[in-house]
Amino acid sequence: MQTIDFIIFLGFVTGVVLFGCSFFKKNTSAEEYTSAGQSLPGWLVGMSIFATYVSSISYIGYPGKAYAGNWNAFVFSLSIPIASWIAARWFVPFYRESKSVSAYAFLEERFGRWARLYTSACYLLTQIARMGSILYLLAVPMYILMGWNIHLVILATSLAVIVYSMMGGIKAVIWTDAILGFMLIGGAMLSLAVLLFSLPEGPKQLFDLAVHSPDGNKFSLGELSADLTTSTFWVCLIYGIFINLQNYGIDQNYVQRYFTAKSESDARFSALFGGWLYIPVSAVFFLIGTALYAYYQTNSTPLPSEITAKPDYVFPFFIVNSLPVGIRGLLIASVFAAGMSTVSTSISSSSTIILTDYFKPYAKNMTEKRQMIVLKISSVAVGVIGAMVALAMLSVESIIDAWWKLSSIFSGGMLGLFLLGFISRRTKHVAALTGVICGVLVIAWISLASTLALPGVHLHEYLAIVFGTATIFIVGLLLTLVQGS
Repeated sequence: MQTIDFIIFLGFVTGVVLFGCSFFKKNTSAEEYTSAGQSLPGWLVGMSIFATYVSSISYIGYPGKAYAGNWNAFVFSLSIPIASWIAARWFVPFYRESKSVSAYAFLEERFGRWARLYTSACYLLTQIARMGSILYLLAVPMYILMGWNIHLVILATSLAVIVYSMMGGIKAVIWTDAILGFMLIGGAMLSLAVLLFSLPEGPKQLFDLAVHSPDGNKFSLGELSADLTTSTFWVCLIYGIFINLQNYGIDQNYVQRYFTAKSESDARFSALFGGWLYIPVSAVFFLIGTALYAYYQTNSTPLPSEITAKPDYVFPFFIVNSLPVGIRGLLIASVFAAGMSTVSTSISSSSTIILTDYFKPYAKNMTEKRQMIVLKISSVAVGVIGAMVALAMLSVESIIDAWWKLSSIFSGGMLGLFLLGFISRRTKHVAALTGVICGVLVIAWISLASTLALPGVHLHEYLAIVFGTATIFIVGLLLTLVQGS
């Protein structure tokens, strides 16, 4: 890494932290800290939603997936417009009218305190797993680039994000997210251009090599069979619809952003804008992975064995060894941009949930000062735990697979309970609780069947959230009908 690359990278990270910290004095209350006083324009909130969604999981994980396999995981992106449209049509006005910045206050009103605590706990577990995955992927380029101790990189990065998230609140997070979003798009486009024109025969060679790969068409979106035990096109699409309905419908990251918009129309626009923008950008990431495959097929120098063993390392290795000076620093900064935006969002939203769902209900009439103390201490605590999970991720082969499995397990029951309360106004807490218990058992069975060699058909782990959600909803409705009769 040349001096200019290091200066660009260090200047970028320092600038982001200082910019985020500049919002410190503007947070005069807990409401301002958590919802920015409902003052932000729709395009800004939408750009923040997009940047949060991208993360380093997309920036490094998607190229690694496409390099080692095909475009099957891109089917997940195709499901986003469905979820974002439903969110803009029904969820955004519902939350804006509720007046509670917590996404889970509604469930307490419908089913009791247990429902709010259950969903908020699932949310916190999901965010910690996500932060761990992203912090790990942030550290990979610096490990490959500089040979720095990956443990220290994770801890240092965590500290930087914690500082500006804690000091600046949601307004700092959204503004930095938006800036980082433009940065990561530019970095991805630049990488793709360099790759395409580095092939001996130009961009056309990419498509020739990818289509006629010995392992099959690299552009394939997966098998169209009805097999539910492997990652087919339909398994990825169904999983994507359910997980994105959860993201846009009950994920505090998104719900909190709906509250920061200055009007309901701006909030609706932000949901649609953030979702639609992700599709072409994620396609660029997959195309980068396919271009990496073609590049190293035509390159006389083979990849080191330790790089080929972990597909997530291939794109960072290319950045380090094949990009010109200066551009290399910009790309490393782009990878950090993707990760920092998502980690800061997880810290901000998790601290909000800890305050609204775990402190305020038990400490009536909390002063603004005490609320701010809880928010800041929670930000630090969540960030530290996320860093610990990142260190545990070092032994994982594919971070995309690990993250999708963990998110399906931890958050599998949340959507079903929300839909049950949102759609069926007659369902009471006993029916809802019974449905959740049945749904959690289904999620546990699907998630652990292969690992524990349990008898019966082993469905793909991605389907845990699908069948878990369906079980909660159906059992709850059936019990409602039985009780009503």
